[in-house]
Amino acid sequence: MTSHNAAEAALRGLGVCCAVANTVLHTILVPDHLEEMFYIGVLFAVGSAVMLGVAVALILMRRALIAWLTGALVSLGMIVGFVLSRTVGLPGGYYEPGWEAPYGPLSVLVEALFVLTFLVWLGDRTAHGVVPGLPRRTAHAPAPAERDLSDTGRDLSKRV
Repeated sequence: MTSHNAAEAALRGLGVCCAVANTVLHTILVPDHLEEMFYIGVLFAVGSAVMLGVAVALILMRRALIAWLTGALVSLGMIVGFVLSRTVGLPGGYYEPGWEAPYGPLSVLVEALFVLTFLVWLGDRTAHGVVPGLPRRTAHAPAPAERDLSDTGRDLSKRV
């Protein structure tokens, strides 16, 4: 295993741990938030489900850019929501005083750690000349010689 592969595995592992921790922390809070402010509980449930999907995708996908981006965007959104809910408040008059220990600080920690891990992963891939790209399609388009040119009047079978 090369050092690049070891770094890739370690960063993905840390990303998976952060995504799972985020899922657990927010899932625990869903019932209370559904009662307190329904849409916040729904957002927690959706965020938890998405982060669980991110964790699975980081494990299974060979090219995980979409998983990393999704997890980073959801994590940043959760951090912003946390900060807004404790400063200016959220729609519907939702305002939370304090950090709601231990869940608040732990959530912000794993969300920030996920984003930082993503940035390190991205920097590591760039440093090793591996351009992070979108997943490739499994079905490939036919090669140019395999295209049906019958509508052009040319017959490929007569070519030698």
